[in-house]
Amino acid sequence: MRIDGPMSDVRMNTRLRKDGASNRAVAVPTWKIGFDPWAVETRLSSIGNRNLAFVMRHTSLVVVLLTTPCSAAEPNLDALRCDPAKVLGADSCAKCHEKEFQQWKLTPHFATFESLHRKPEAKAITKRLGLSTVKRNETCVKCHYTQQQKGDRERVVAGVSCESCHGAAKDWVTLHNDYGGTNVGKELESAEHREQRLTESMAAGMNNPANYYLVARQCLACHTTPDEQLVNVGGHLPGSQEFEFVSWSQGVVRHNFLRTGGMANATASQAQLRVMYVVGVMADLEASMRGTAQATVKATFGTAAAQRAARLKQKLLEINQLSSDPYVQQALDAALQAPLKLNQSETLLAAANLIGEAAFNFAKNARGNDLAALDPLLPQPNNYRQ
Repeated sequence: MRIDGPMSDVRMNTRLRKDGASNRAVAVPTWKIGFDPWAVETRLSSIGNRNLAFVMRHTSLVVVLLTTPCSAAEPNLDALRCDPAKVLGADSCAKCHEKEFQQWKLTPHFATFESLHRKPEAKAITKRLGLSTVKRNETCVKCHYTQQQKGDRERVVAGVSCESCHGAAKDWVTLHNDYGGTNVGKELESAEHREQRLTESMAAGMNNPANYYLVARQCLACHTTPDEQLVNVGGHLPGSQEFEFVSWSQGVVRHNFLRTGGMANATASQAQLRVMYVVGVMADLEASMRGTAQATVKATFGTAAAQRAARLKQKLLEINQLSSDPYVQQALDAALQAPLKLNQSETLLAAANLIGEAAFNFAKNARGNDLAALDPLLPQPNNYRQ
């Protein structure tokens, strides 16, 4: 990886060894990062049959990876853009999802509409970037607000709202509300019709949470701050460094009233949390690699995204040692084989695409009951983000 300054080269090789517990081949990555004064050689390997060891010659590890949007055609794995011309607004969702709507009003996603543009740090960022007010520029609006087409103008109408995550609803809301006929309610909908309804709604632009990856990639499209100028010039934080999919999705933003017929905000089962944790790590690794791909200079943006990706590689390797899932192995193989160099974006983006596809397929096929070995890795409810 080449960066202006003393960093000259980053290389990663893998070797295969036989895992004593499973008797299967395990890829052991070796990173060689050649730059002064932080010359580092890091090995990830197993000690015993479950432990992860880091052996570092120096105390600093800076690995810069890379990326761009996923190109898988079927299904579409790109993060959705909320088209203002197709936004109906949160009030439209509240007609059928009143409990979810009220829960949303308790979240920072809702509060940002009235608070963000008043914060001194937000004003300072826009000033450094030479932008207009926070609510009137694409850089800020695309992650902090919901826009709606009103006449010939696009206006900010809410903070991060229903359609920010589930997709602008104009093209799919009618499909979403059809349970099989004008007099057929949700409780009478057949399994076949439900599958058809979800398929057609998703094809029309709905981001359905049935696949956890499709939710996680939407979160991470903003929580990694994939904008080099915004971070390096504007001084914006380089993503939510403490973001973790389970703890951030199961706290105050959780709105699972559908499972209980509106009676309670249901918590996820332990089996579901296991799947969510793995999906979150893979999706975050993919997004961090994509973010780092944009790095053109050795500065806060590239370094932070690189360090994030390095941490996630470690987590994914640990998950792989505690499971025997082919999609986890696929994602790990892709991550380990990508050369860690700047100006190698094509190879690294291809690896990111493979990680995203593996995450989607893992979310679709994984059996959480088979992943009990991962329980020590999961965050505890008292650490969920409130």
